[in-house]
Amino acid sequence: MSFDRLIAKIIETGNPTVVGLDPKLDYVPEFIKKKAFEEKGADLKGAAKAILEFNKAIIDEIYDIVPAIKPQAAYYEMYGWQGVKTLYKTIEYAQSKGMFVMVDGKRNDIGATMEAYTNAYLGSTEVNGVKFEGFGADALTVNGYLGTDGIAPLTKVCAENDKGIFVLVKTSNKSSGELQDRILDDGKTIYNTMGEMCEEWGKDTIGKYGYSAVGAVVGATYPEQLAEMRAKLPHTFFLVPGYGAQGGGAEGVAKAFDEKGLGAIVNSSRAVMTAYKKEGCDEKDFAKAARRECIRMREDITSFVTALNTKHQ
Repeated sequence: MSFDRLIAKIIETGNPTVVGLDPKLDYVPEFIKKKAFEEKGADLKGAAKAILEFNKAIIDEIYDIVPAIKPQAAYYEMYGWQGVKTLYKTIEYAQSKGMFVMVDGKRNDIGATMEAYTNAYLGSTEVNGVKFEGFGADALTVNGYLGTDGIAPLTKVCAENDKGIFVLVKTSNKSSGELQDRILDDGKTIYNTMGEMCEEWGKDTIGKYGYSAVGAVVGATYPEQLAEMRAKLPHTFFLVPGYGAQGGGAEGVAKAFDEKGLGAIVNSSRAVMTAYKKEGCDEKDFAKAARRECIRMREDITSFVTALNTKHQ
């Protein structure tokens, strides 16, 4: 009913990072695409097959050193139902390797619709008296701007099924301040208010490491706000996007962590998936290049988060 499982994996691997598996077909090596197109056709079905093989190869290389993956649903939905099936298969495969899986869907609605989203990703759906998991993810990113009506269905299922959510608080994109930095009548920013709501929403799901099942998305591109939020939200676990490609650096990211070196997980997507292109190595070495990038990222971040007892493998 909290992020205890994720935190335990972070401690086990000595690595507070998550790999965002947000694959475009352009990221997939030609030899994988060629084989998939020959087997399934040069269409959405073939593309989905290629992406699945790409994902599985990366997972095979990183599962022992990275605690989690974060597939962004949009990168699968763009390939139609075939891509959605690949999302399911990717979640299933990563979990079979012991990885924690957070789906980046930024879902939000109210009432029965939010219950349906919740059941799809974190809960189960009953068919003829038997309950089945839809996607079976461990966590889901959500938008909290419909208020408690949009979050209550999630927290209930999180408590029942040992799952978690990450609520958008201070996002990493350039225009986030247009709304999130606005000052309310009580003198607080909107992002500060949303952070306080995360603490309130999660107060009944606090686990053994002191963090609840309601986390927050706080971007690496705003290190001062990271520090501010860490101080004000002692029970809220952070998902930190924006490291690397978006400009966030390890020194700034370190502000997301508590004095024990816990409390946050930092995402990298494109840098890992396309590491073989940056290295200029043989495309058949793409998965090992991804592993090398994961190790580089771990070393970079833990050089500033010294309280985390790293286990270099």
